[in-house]
Amino acid sequence: QVQLVESGGGLVQPGGSLTLSCATAGFSLNSYALAWFRQAPGKERERVSCINSSNRVTKYVDSVKGRFTMSTDRTKNTMLLQMNNMQPDDTAVYYCAAENLALSCDVYAAYEYGHWGQGTQVTVSS
Repeated sequence: QVQLVESGGGLVQPGGSLTLSCATAGFSLNSYALAWFRQAPGKERERVSCINSSNRVTKYVDSVKGRFTMSTDRTKNTMLLQMNNMQPDDTAVYYCAAENLALSCDVYAAYEYGHWGQGTQVTVSS
């Protein structure tokens, strides 16, 4: 059974940093497409970053390029999202997701990822 559990959310000041973790079980991090999404109040769920299942290339939405880094720790079956220089627009509920997808991870809509964590709140405010 595929399971994903996020942790690490919280309150951070503008310009600060936060690392989110997603503990996984029931599948191999090397064989599934992995993704981090976020959803702000009144907005659609947005993919922040993802890793292809085939070539493990990591992709980012333009608004977080150079500030966020997605990685995996295979020894702990964990996905990570390191967020630096955070801004108020980064405020959202963040979700990790996984699915067995053949194409590039960024061509798939959120609903095509079948496995989700419960979400963790991230608030950027002074």
